[in-house]
Amino acid sequence: MLRQKRLLITGLVTTDSIAFAVAERAQLNGATIVLSALGRDLELAEAAAAKLPSPAPLIEMDVTRTEDLDAGREKIGELLGGLDGALHAVAFAPRDALGGDLMAARPEGIELAFRTSAWSLAGVAGILRDLAPASGGSLVGLDFDADGGAWPVYNWMGVCKAALQSTSRYLARDLGPRGIRVNLVAAGPLHTRAAGGIPGFDHLLEAWERQAPLGWDPRDAGPAADAAVFLLTDWARAITGEVLHADGGYHAMAAPPATTDVPEGQERRAYAT
Repeated sequence: MLRQKRLLITGLVTTDSIAFAVAERAQLNGATIVLSALGRDLELAEAAAAKLPSPAPLIEMDVTRTEDLDAGREKIGELLGGLDGALHAVAFAPRDALGGDLMAARPEGIELAFRTSAWSLAGVAGILRDLAPASGGSLVGLDFDADGGAWPVYNWMGVCKAALQSTSRYLARDLGPRGIRVNLVAAGPLHTRAAGGIPGFDHLLEAWERQAPLGWDPRDAGPAADAAVFLLTDWARAITGEVLHADGGYHAMAAPPATTDVPEGQERRAYAT
C-alpha cells in the first residue's frame, strides 16, 4: 500500500502512541520513514524507534519553531530525497488550560497550546509542499472531534482542536492544486502519554463505553493508525479536507443506545484490530 512512499512521522515518543502505530504499519506496508521528536523527548523516542520493524532515522525538530522546521526540511531532503506524505501527531496544552475554569487559563499557555496543536500543522504542511514530487502527497493530522460541542475537562485543547480542523480545511484548499491532500483522523480516547495530562480523562472513557456502538478499546491505537495509513496511500487520492472518524461510531450517536443487548452467550466486545 505504501511501497516507494517516503514519509515523515512527527511526535513519536513512546510505543503506546498513535504515531508509533502509524510508523510501524507504514514500514510493514513498504514505506521509508523519518521520525521527528522534541529534543527533550529524544531519548524516549530512540527507545521507541528501536522497536519498529526496521531502523529509521530520528531527527530533532520542534514544529512550533520556524528555524526547526527549516532545518528539518533540509535534513529530510538529505535523508529521503523528497517526501510523499507526513503525519502530524503533535499536541500540547498546559495544565491550567485543561479542566477547571476556562477563563482562568493564562494567555501565554493558550498561545502555546494553539501554536503546538493547530499552527504547527501548517508548518509540517510547508515541509511536505517543498519536498513533494509533482504527483503530490498526503498530510494526515490526529484530531479529537471537538468541533461539534464542548467536552468535559478538554477546555482550551478543545478550542485548539476545532482550530486544527479549520486549519486542515484551509490547507486542503491551498495545497489541492499541487496534488497534496490534507485530512484528519479523529480517534476515540486512548491511554497514551498525552492522555495522562488530561484531568478527568476517565470521564471521556466512560462516555465511549456507554455510547460507541462498536465498543472502544482505549489501549489499542491500531484502528486510528490504520485509518491514518489509508489516508497516506493512493487509495485515498480523491479525499481531502476530511475528518475520518476512527472512534467506534461514537460521533454518530446523538445519545447512548437505549439498550446494549447482545445475542445470548456473547459479550459486547471492545473494537480492536
